Amino acid sequence: MRARLALLVAAVSVLTLVAFLVPLALLVRTVAEDRATVRATADAQSLVPVVGTADAATIRLTVEQLAADSGRPVSVYLPDGTVLGAPVPRTAAVALAARGQSLTGESTAGREVVIAVQGRPDGTGVIRVEVPRAELTAGVNRAWLVLALLGLLLVLIGLLVADRLARTLVRPIDALSAVSHRLANAELDARVTPSGPAELREVAGALNHLASRIQVLLVQEREQVADLSHRLRTPLTALRLEAESLRDAQDAARVTAAVDGLERAVTGLIRQARWRRSPEAGPTGSDAAEIVGERVAFWSVLAEDTGRALTLDLAPGPLPVGVPGDELAAAVDALLGNVFAHTPDGTPFTVRLARSEGQVVLTVADQGPGLPIDAVRRGASAAGSTGLGLDIARRAAQTAGGRLELRGGGHGGAEVLLRLGPPTA
Repeated sequence: MRARLALLVAAVSVLTLVAFLVPLALLVRTVAEDRATVRATADAQSLVPVVGTADAATIRLTVEQLAADSGRPVSVYLPDGTVLGAPVPRTAAVALAARGQSLTGESTAGREVVIAVQGRPDGTGVIRVEVPRAELTAGVNRAWLVLALLGLLLVLIGLLVADRLARTLVRPIDALSAVSHRLANAELDARVTPSGPAELREVAGALNHLASRIQVLLVQEREQVADLSHRLRTPLTALRLEAESLRDAQDAARVTAAVDGLERAVTGLIRQARWRRSPEAGPTGSDAAEIVGERVAFWSVLAEDTGRALTLDLAPGPLPVGVPGDELAAAVDALLGNVFAHTPDGTPFTVRLARSEGQVVLTVADQGPGLPIDAVRRGASAAGSTGLGLDIARRAAQTAGGRLELRGGGHGGAEVLLRLGPPTA
């Protein structure tokens, strides 16, 4: 922005100076030419009385003295054809003056001043004074140089003023940009000090108000999530008691395990809400091998009940990833839950966990009907579900510096890849 303002000021300054200095330079040249012409005319007119009344010898001496004093070629043309002074052939201007008309005209060497002298008994005499081109332009080049330096100085002053003005505009804009980036990085306590023009100060105040409002809304939302999760503990306790009262030991163990998983999820929500309010206290990573193994073991019971063949391929751990364990467990549950929710009973599926290019890649593949193109869009579902499962997995991958990929399976089904980066220091 500073460069553009400087370029704009330079362009305006140059155009203004050109519009002002070019006519002034032409005027300076015209004034110099007129001044030299006036001096030559005065010298020529000083000879009129001598040429009109004196004899040839007197005229010759006067002409030679004037030429020596002025430094200009001076010629006098008598009616009998005699040329006194500078031996210059008769020009068209001299011939015109011999008819009684005085004039000033251009010549090859500069400018000639021709005056007709009437009253001589033998006819009309002509006085010719030649103004050299050097005298016509005397001082012009120096004046033009001064004007050029003045124009350059004015342009430099304009650029300096424009740069100072641009800095008063750019600094507040840079501060606004820096605070905006900090807010985008979840630094909700970032604020900008209003400065600069009134418009930028108003924008700064609006940005600070927006940041404060976002902070308040996020705190309220997290409190609601934590409160809601905490309220779920009562029905979970009731479910646990009901599970323990079942007569069938296997059913009791299975329902109790499900209640334990649900309680872990609720505990994770509470911890996550509190951690976001206090970032210095919270987990930054987990062991993917441990989490995936635990969740696959949980879902394997349901896979056996629904006749689904499960192929498990886990790389030996530990496999540290940059996402908390509860978030990774929720993402794995979401991916495996989609297999059971959107494929018919008996559909085989594969879970594979491996290292690849510095990342840990979790692959869940099935041989079901596949996934729609916009399946990752939050809240979008063509099967009557909430449409949040894949979005939960996507956000977990982004937390770990990775991404979520959807592919078509080798046998017409779907393949979901969850790429997870290592934990940050």
